[in-house]
Amino acid sequence: MSMDAVFRALADPVRRQLLDSLHARNGQTLRELCEGRGMTRQAVTRHLAILEGANLLATQKRGRAKLHYLNPVPIQEIADRWIGKYERGSLAGLVDLKQRLEGETDG
Repeated sequence: MSMDAVFRALADPVRRQLLDSLHARNGQTLRELCEGRGMTRQAVTRHLAILEGANLLATQKRGRAKLHYLNPVPIQEIADRWIGKYERGSLAGLVDLKQRLEGETDG
């Protein structure tokens, strides 16, 4: 699976909300994932298919129900590749410096 597919899947706010929902409570059905979204089942199904295609979720059939589970591995791989390679300590220092400098100019 390419990181491009993961980035494309994560680019949409609805798909990020679906992943957040699965992070909060893994193993939801399509009906549960549709609740409170104001979207058709077909629209949610399309978003889930994109997430599944990017390997960001896995499904399991249980009787007639299809349960959806978050797969955080591709997100961790992105963090390792695109965030982990930068020195977090240096970045934290730069963020702190930026906030202090902005605080001086605001006052």
